Amino acid sequence: MRNALVGTVLALAIACGSPVRAADIAAGKEKAELCVGCHGEGGISQMENTPSLAAQPDLFIQWQLVFFRAGTRKNEQMQPIVEQLNNEDIRNLGAYFASLEPPKAPKPDENPDLSKKGAQAAAGRRCASCHTDSYAGTKGVARVAGQREEYLVKALRDYKTSVRSGGAMAAMADVAYPLSEEEIEALAHYLAHL
Repeated sequence: MRNALVGTVLALAIACGSPVRAADIAAGKEKAELCVGCHGEGGISQMENTPSLAAQPDLFIQWQLVFFRAGTRKNEQMQPIVEQLNNEDIRNLGAYFASLEPPKAPKPDENPDLSKKGAQAAAGRRCASCHTDSYAGTKGVARVAGQREEYLVKALRDYKTSVRSGGAMAAMADVAYPLSEEEIEALAHYLAHL
């Protein structure tokens, strides 16, 4: 319930905010210096279990930052950072990360059989219905194509066990809960190599 309320408030603030100004990508880039240590230069993470933020949809970034700031999504490393962010910072960061080139998938795929199983799992779970046919995400839905493989495994496990909440949690929990460990690993491998 609280997640829905926070999401509604964010959507209203974005839609009707006190005078809404266009996001400032340059200001977002400057503020993103706080993010480089974990999420990497240009939003491409080199740190295990830390997602790449490059080319994530603008609203997805904004919502996640608001969820972290409100405490509905928890992470010890993120808490002290998001406490410093105001709404304008969040808008600017969303625009900045959305403007970046996405990470390139690792080539070649060293396990095409695992990717095939992952593609089957993605089709069976209808992942494209939210994440789009290219898995590039849209609006408040994450880009999963080219994301770090071990991070995708972690995220799916966290959704499956209800460790992760905040934004689309109910939908992702429903999708992740029935996944076997083999399906989680295959799905993460497939998506990371797109």
